[in-house]
Amino acid sequence: MSHVLVIQTAFLGDAVLTTGLLDQLAERFGPVDVVTTPAAEPLFLTHPAVRRTWRYDKRGTDRGIVGLLRLAAQLRSVGYAGAYLPHRSLRTAVLARAAGIPERIGFTGSPGSWSYTRRIPRPPSGPEAERLLALAEPSPGTPARVSLGLIAEDHEQAADWLASRGIPSGFVALAPGSIWGTKRWPYYAELAAALDEPVVIVGGPEDRPLADTLAGGKDSVHVAAGALSLRASAALLARARVLVTNDSAPLHLATAVGTRVVAVFGPTVPAFGFGPRGARDRIVEHAGLDCRPCSSHGPQVCPLGHHRCMREISVAWVLDAVKEAPGAVRRG
Repeated sequence: MSHVLVIQTAFLGDAVLTTGLLDQLAERFGPVDVVTTPAAEPLFLTHPAVRRTWRYDKRGTDRGIVGLLRLAAQLRSVGYAGAYLPHRSLRTAVLARAAGIPERIGFTGSPGSWSYTRRIPRPPSGPEAERLLALAEPSPGTPARVSLGLIAEDHEQAADWLASRGIPSGFVALAPGSIWGTKRWPYYAELAAALDEPVVIVGGPEDRPLADTLAGGKDSVHVAAGALSLRASAALLARARVLVTNDSAPLHLATAVGTRVVAVFGPTVPAFGFGPRGARDRIVEHAGLDCRPCSSHGPQVCPLGHHRCMREISVAWVLDAVKEAPGAVRRG
């Protein structure tokens, strides 16, 4: 098969987890093309497994059927032989079919799977990166290694930003943001105050107000949220000793650059497949609650009004995990 396309228009974290699939397909077919969102596109622009990207602003300039058909016409002009559809959505299924791509490979049971020419069973459990890799039908035991195509410029931007503030490598990074309100652990400010080492708060431009509030003008707490590009932010995470994060995209960026992760889970659970995977990573959660998980993503507000899954995770629990204390994985 030549001219292979991967359509991945899910969230940023999902895009990171798709890189193992991209690597596998590139080994077989050569670098592939990727349809992705404006937010995730920077990750693919410099990735060695990617030949070119197609930006699909499905919630903006490409919203609706007109935008979908416009992109489909552009894809049709390339003459792709096959498309892989890791994002289980009806929209991507329609896009691939409207683009006239003759072979369309996706997961059994996905919305729009009726339009696929080949359906692959999705593993019912395990890390999401490995489940996505299943689309390539790899040899048994093939690992799914997430990776980022960081370039020298990304590392230089991160190094310059840290040097301008006198921050040495080995700092603690915090990622307090999430588009899902109930995924946000409420005690990052208290954690930052309890740490006796430099702290850098990371995130996108939308996280800047929260980061500024958490920093509170403390000399030891620095705000990188919104100050660096996505890839430079990942390069900054590569210089951190550890990242403390919610169940959100920075978790996967840190995994991709090899930084240890402490992940705080509330309304969602690691069994969904989006937890950290490293031997030294830690998960902190209140697993003794019957109401967990409450949804696949985590709603904006707690359905029961108490938000105990996050409120009852103490700063001491997270500090133990940051220090790699025994028993740092909390089960409530």
